[in-house]
This record gives sequence, structure tokens and C-alpha cells, in this order.
Amino acid sequence: MHQPYTPLLEDLTPAGLRVVTNRVAHVESVTIGIWINAGSREDPPGKQGLAHFLEHAVFKGAGTRDYLQVGRCIEEVGGYIDAWTTKENTCIYIRCLAPHLHLACNLLADLVCNPTFPEDEIQKEKEVVAEEVAGINDSPEELIFDQFDELAFPDHTIGPAILGTEESVASITTHDLRQFMQQYYTADNMLLVAIGNIEHDAMMAAVAASFASVRQGSANGRHRRIFTPENYSPFNREEERSTFQAQLLYGTAAPRHNKDFYPLLLLNTILGSGMSSRVNIELREKAPLAYSAYTSLTLFDDLTLFNIYAGTDNENITQARMIIEHLLDCQTLCAISEAELASAKSRLMGAMIMGMEKMSRRMSRAARDLLYFGRLISLEEKTDMLMQVTPADIAAAATRLFGTTIHASLIHLAEDDE
Repeated sequence: MHQPYTPLLEDLTPAGLRVVTNRVAHVESVTIGIWINAGSREDPPGKQGLAHFLEHAVFKGAGTRDYLQVGRCIEEVGGYIDAWTTKENTCIYIRCLAPHLHLACNLLADLVCNPTFPEDEIQKEKEVVAEEVAGINDSPEELIFDQFDELAFPDHTIGPAILGTEESVASITTHDLRQFMQQYYTADNMLLVAIGNIEHDAMMAAVAASFASVRQGSANGRHRRIFTPENYSPFNREEERSTFQAQLLYGTAAPRHNKDFYPLLLLNTILGSGMSSRVNIELREKAPLAYSAYTSLTLFDDLTLFNIYAGTDNENITQARMIIEHLLDCQTLCAISEAELASAKSRLMGAMIMGMEKMSRRMSRAARDLLYFGRLISLEEKTDMLMQVTPADIAAAATRLFGTTIHASLIHLAEDDE
């Protein structure tokens, strides 16, 4: 089927930072990501958006570099740097030519260990993030997902939006940034993954030298709430929005079970991923009722969240709801044919193998394996586990996710001009 890949290697620096490397000899570059096991779920009350704002703030100056030099030093050698924040993680990564790996490690270490947080630049960055928040409010599809989480998880750390609000971001101080970093940006709570044309020993030496002064600690406060069905608040809400198209979002959540991961991944593929998915066929091809329709499966530390989205017109809402509710009926979900399952397996295996051709995808997969499953999982093991899934496995996983909870639904109707 494919050639075996060089195995992932895992090690610890003398300072206690976990490092994963994967040599890919046929490329000239290296992709290095530093992962912090903290995201918006760690935001303190009233400081929503802190984890995300910190991701921005470290770029305003680090070590001896000012905000211009942070980006320029890596771009001048043909590389680039980027970052993102999720509800549970933060990642800063660099891709550059392999001879510049020492520069990349040094810059990443300064960003997470020695940010300067110049006050004037921090205040300007608040305005930038305020525009980012406003941009979400102008994006109906992103906005409905954020609002869904807030309504479905009112008393749970999953609920608040990653970006926070303009008001909460404005309230963040330099002290807040330093305190958050002191608490979570520690050796035991971070992971560095390097993929590309590198040797493991050389990479370990570069990381050990650059991160010698990484903070020590036990990530106090990192323990999150454990999800129970009581944390999920089913609702059915319909409201008017200033948009040209109506948005419809359904969802359900349940405690996470690792054994359900591959069955639910296949169910997500069958139900709402790609042109041959049930959602696309029923809502777009047969009806047609929606231009965009898909499902999403999100794995968190303690829960699994499943959503189904459709963008449609006001007059099609009722029919679209009927189709979605039929598709989400547990009996319908559990009726998976062998042909449907075989097709879904082929699609997922293709995506997994082709994803190995992108270094940033390899980097993210290795990090998430360790963060969510506690170990590195080879591509061969993943494809083996995928191929072993039966229709009965999917039915059992679907029953655990959909059979014991009530769906929530949120509808944004397009504003009536009359």
C-alpha cells in the first residue's frame, strides 16, 4: 500500500521538555512546533480570550528581539512562523530550511520563555484582536458555532469563545499574561515536535541548548472539569440575524470514550464529510436545500462534540430540519451498510496517507496523539484500527453519543427586509 515511514522518536531534554522528532530525508526543510497544553479552557473568569491574546502578545517582543525582528529573523532565511489557539492547546510553529534549525529553536524558546510584553505594543495588539472578534461577528458560520457552544455549555469551560469578547480582552493586563505563562508555559506542560530533514541527536542538542531555562512547574490549575451529561444543556433556539442566508446548527455531546474514536470518525465521514456523505446527498443533491452542509466531530479531553451544519434559505428551514433530524435519528445512524463503511474507510485512509505528505500535518498529528492519547501512534497502527471497525462498532458508538442525550439546535434566520 505504501512505504513504511521513519518512526517517531521521543525524548526528554535535561530541563524536562518532551521532544518528538521524525526524520523525512527527502525534504529540505524542518517544521518545528512548540505545543502548550493550555487553551481557552484555562481562561480565568472575566478574562475570556486570555490564552489566545497571549499567543498574540509573545510576538510583540521576545528575548533581545522587538516585534519587527521576531518575524524578520526567520523570514530573512526563507522561513515563516505562525501560531494558533484552540480551546485546549496553543501552538507556535516555524518552518524553515534545515540548516537554520538552531535559529528556529532559539526563537521559539524566546517566545515561550522570554517574552517582553512592551506595554505600548500590548495595547495596540488589543485593537488588533478586537478587530478579529468583530470579524467573527461578521462571519455567520463561525458565529453560530461560537454561540452554540455558549448556549450548550453555560457552566462548562467549553462554552466561552476562544477569542473572548472585546470587553474581556480589553481587561487583560500584562500581569495576567505573565501569571498565565508562569502557570502553564512550563516544561512538563509543553511539547516540542520537529518533522523534516533532521537527525534526532542534533535536534535534541539544539532544543536542550535553546530551552535550558524553560520554566519548571506542575501546571497548577491545569486540571479541568470532568464532563458529565449535566454540563450539557440541550436547547432549541431560533433568532433573526442580519444575514442573507439562514444558518442551522445541530449538536450533541457525551463523555469521551477512546474506544469510540475510530467508529465515530467513520460515522462523521459517512454522515457529513465530502460529496458522497449522507448530509450532502440529502440536503444538497436530492433536495436541494443547502449550498453548504457538513458534520464535524471534535475531541476534547473529557467529551466528544458532534455538530451538523447547513446554510440555507428561510423558506427551506422546516424541510432542512426534518431531514437533519431524520439523519440524526439513532436508528438511521446505526443503519450502516458494508459498502458505506468500506467507502468511508477508503476515504479516511486516503486522507491519512496523503496527510503524511504535509509536514505541518505530521507535526500536528504527533502532538495530538501524545496530548489526547498519551502515546505516539504510527500510521500503520492507525490504519489497522480503522480497518477493524465494524458496522456494529459504529452502531454502539452512535448509541453512546446520540442515544442518551437530546440534540440541541440553533437557527439564525436571515433578516426580513420587509
